[in-house]
Amino acid sequence: MGVFGLSYYVFLTQSAREGDGALCPPCHFNLQFFADEEKTEEATPRKRQRARQRGQVPRSSELSTVVTLLAGFMALRAGGSYLLQKMFLCFQSGFSSDRLNTYLDEANLAQLFNSTLHTVLGAFIPVGLSILTVGVLVNFLQTGGLFTLEPLKMKFDRLNPIAGLKRMFSPQKLVDLFKALFKIIGVFIIIWNTFKSRVFPIAETNVYYPPLELAGMIWQLMFTIVLRIILLLLALAVFDFYYQRYQHRKSLRMTKKEVKDEFKQTEGDPMIRNRIRQKQRQLAMRRMMQEVPKADVVITNPTRLAIAIKYEADKMTAPQVLAKGQGYIAAKIREIATEHQIPLVENKPLARTLYQTVEIGELIPPNLYQAVAEVLAFVYKLRQRR
Repeated sequence: MGVFGLSYYVFLTQSAREGDGALCPPCHFNLQFFADEEKTEEATPRKRQRARQRGQVPRSSELSTVVTLLAGFMALRAGGSYLLQKMFLCFQSGFSSDRLNTYLDEANLAQLFNSTLHTVLGAFIPVGLSILTVGVLVNFLQTGGLFTLEPLKMKFDRLNPIAGLKRMFSPQKLVDLFKALFKIIGVFIIIWNTFKSRVFPIAETNVYYPPLELAGMIWQLMFTIVLRIILLLLALAVFDFYYQRYQHRKSLRMTKKEVKDEFKQTEGDPMIRNRIRQKQRQLAMRRMMQEVPKADVVITNPTRLAIAIKYEADKMTAPQVLAKGQGYIAAKIREIATEHQIPLVENKPLARTLYQTVEIGELIPPNLYQAVAEVLAFVYKLRQRR
């Protein structure tokens, strides 16, 4: 119940108790008018499918970014020597005497540009392909290969300022703020500790290092810093991945009324479905009872079960069950059989076996041929006597 509704109800109650009922007689309000039904039910498969069609799937951008960054950095780490060799050859050829003494006309500039471009692309294409492949794979695993243009459509409800304020102060924004602070503080701590343990001691020694050795030290330092930052962001990405899945399930929750309405839309009103099934049972029962007069014999239990059997040697390969039932239906089958002078034969084991194993309209199985044949032979003898 909303705060306004509760306060108003308390005010009316106090006024009535203090004698203000003469001016404002006691009023009775339905407190459910002020209540918002909570969404406590998990989303149905139909609602999850509709949300997926609209592009609403749990996806962590943090995980995609971190894994892609890790893949690119490891590719640089694995192919760093090849990359440095290609770039070194490119600079070496660019500052060679032949290249410096070349007349820069339009043709020579085009040739210089093409050769440099091929060298740079050949060096960075493996890294770019690894980043692209990992990025596509991570997003595919998170979304299941979903491709839709629904999120790109214009939605005017997003221009609502009240809804915008709610989104600004939503729990999602607090989580985003926590992630941003976690990144800033974590990166700062990692960089500070690394410089404190490795860079500051080297700077205090005042030792001269050759350029190649210094470049290797800087590269190793960068690798250490970036790797630690990536591991930190990976831990944050795992948390964000599970949080996004939880938030997605929470956003799709439904009220009990919504679940009932959707069930009615998909399955139909339960009362109507029960009525349809009842009509279907009645029609099936009527058709079955119309077949009983065609039977040659009715095998009984004697009072609980009744199975009507028909056999035509020139048309059937085996006797056929025309009708069966228990209780009231069995009594009705016996009544119709008596009216049409169809013999009733009591055989409890056979009646029970036929009722449990043979459906209406099916032929009896071979393991019951002998038992049914004995019953039919008995019935044929009765007809001959008559």
